[in-house]
Amino acid sequence: MQESLQKTTDTNNPKKEHKCLTLFTTFFKIGAFTFGGGYAMIPLIQKEVVETHKWISDEDILNVTAIAESTPGPVAVNSATFVGYKVCGPLGSFCATLGVVLPSFLVILLLSAVLQEFQSLAVVQYAFVGIRAAVLALILKALISMYQKCPKNKVSYFLMVLAFVLVAFIKTNAIYAIITCGLIGLLSAYAAAKGGKNND
Repeated sequence: MQESLQKTTDTNNPKKEHKCLTLFTTFFKIGAFTFGGGYAMIPLIQKEVVETHKWISDEDILNVTAIAESTPGPVAVNSATFVGYKVCGPLGSFCATLGVVLPSFLVILLLSAVLQEFQSLAVVQYAFVGIRAAVLALILKALISMYQKCPKNKVSYFLMVLAFVLVAFIKTNAIYAIITCGLIGLLSAYAAAKGGKNND
């Protein structure tokens, strides 16, 4: 029995190590080739973790984004930690998180030494203009993708408009806007569930 247990452990460990390595390389690629931060990374995260590796379902992306946005820290890092944990536990979280932050760390480390000397060059300024335009396109892609998968009802549209007004016009802290919309969503779901029970 002990030999059988040992064989099972030896068989599973390489699988886990391979998954962790795949998590690291996948999120390293996401971190290296996506500019503009968390929201710009969402389309690439969706493509890699849902379409390519099938680690989570397409519907889970909305939940991952909501959790990542509602918890402290950058969206991309939180998303990597969440997906890594779901795929391979705590070690998976560590590998995915390390993979997504390592490219930024290395690039900023290199740029900090030379940017002061080259930032005044016209070619560098033009490059940043192009990068900002690409970032805007990625964020819009994330917005469209999330809208298509979001449940479409009166409460959802109301919360969408409410959050936009609170953040864009009233200048409310985004955390308070998220908490407010979350509470309204809970109350709405509770009222719908209670109404369904009464009808039964």
